[in-house]
Amino acid sequence: MISPQQIEEMIKAELPDAQVQVQDLTGGGDHYQVTVVSSQFAGKGLVQQHQLIYRALGQAMSSEAIHALALKTYTPETFASNSP
Repeated sequence: MISPQQIEEMIKAELPDAQVQVQDLTGGGDHYQVTVVSSQFAGKGLVQQHQLIYRALGQAMSSEAIHALALKTYTPETFASNSP
């Protein structure tokens, strides 16, 4: 089991400017939805953006501390245009 705070810290270690929101989808501590806003996503496709997150969470993913992960990634500009 891994906490939302640990997930946020792992992502911020890889993407220091990231704004990270982590939601435990089941309450079991292994199914998460993560929203990440980072300028480091600029010029990258969706797959490349997700690869950056998977790299940051590699240890937790390979040990199956995270069983399921839903990702939403944005640059600051795209996030602002998608916000109400």
